Amino acid sequence: MLVKTFPEVPADPGVKRQVLSDSPELMVVAFRFQEEGAQGKLHNHPHVQSTYVESGRFVFTVDGEELQVGPGDSFVIPSMAIHGCTCLEPGTLIDTFTPRRDDFL
Repeated sequence: MLVKTFPEVPADPGVKRQVLSDSPELMVVAFRFQEEGAQGKLHNHPHVQSTYVESGRFVFTVDGEELQVGPGDSFVIPSMAIHGCTCLEPGTLIDTFTPRRDDFL
């Protein structure tokens, strides 16, 4: 098995993104929110997304519904759901996508 190392890149202001692992069927990505108020802007994509809160606190909007989450929380975002988040306390989100997000490579 080949282990790849991916660089950390800017995602949105105050947010860095790093692919942790990938295959055509699955991708794991860390989003590191460095400051309170940093946002993952509203967007959608055809991928099913699972989000795990490693650290920090966030308010997510998923198809118009708000959800406050903290360390240890996880949830699934359906394909094409409009979603985004605001950081309440700096931390890291671990997102898993199926299939892989080729736009992140």
